[in-house]
Amino acid sequence: MYVERAARLADAVVWSTTPAGPGRVLPDGCMDLLWREGTLLVAGPDTRAHVTGGPPAAWAGVRFFPGTAPALLGVPAHELRDRRVPLADLWPAPLVRRLTAQVDAAGDPAAGLEDLALRRAAETGAGAPDALLRHLVTGLAAGRPVGAVAGELGLTARQLHRRALTAFGYGPKTLARVLRLQRALALARSGVPLAATAARAGFADQAHLTRDVRDLTGLTPSELLGRR
Repeated sequence: MYVERAARLADAVVWSTTPAGPGRVLPDGCMDLLWREGTLLVAGPDTRAHVTGGPPAAWAGVRFFPGTAPALLGVPAHELRDRRVPLADLWPAPLVRRLTAQVDAAGDPAAGLEDLALRRAAETGAGAPDALLRHLVTGLAAGRPVGAVAGELGLTARQLHRRALTAFGYGPKTLARVLRLQRALALARSGVPLAATAARAGFADQAHLTRDVRDLTGLTPSELLGRR
């Protein structure tokens, strides 16, 4: 069963799950700090659905607000794009062993990860996205054009692309596409018909919605909603 709650870290989410079989993690513009039965990992930003497999295992995680994790982890997002990486590959192994022991000792791995993230945020001062990144995410999540949001930020297309690669792992157009997917799924899951969902989420038509969802998730909207 999957459960989540708001974290004490600004705009982050704490979650835990023990999937009974293969799962599908959809791109959402976020990065996660993960615990999997005594191992700490980092999930980079996804450009396509990540399909999980293997025997059932307990997982916990902290999902960071888009653009927040790179400063907190000390690694540009594009270096982790579409990857799951042991934290020991990013930080010194002795430190990771100590942190893993602390998370394990917490009893609740999700709470232990939350404490780890809070300590790291205090150490780095990276607990929340800067105003520029927040404005970008908020604007694109609302369906506004990339060019319009970039103009409001006073950035050239090249400057915005460079900032986006470091913060999100890909350019602003890909981020906008991922956030449009999430906007569409939220509408469809609330009961809005797919044709109306396509129009309200910013797709040209329902066929465009279906193509984009299949490309990003590997499933059609109907298949995806049926697997909720």
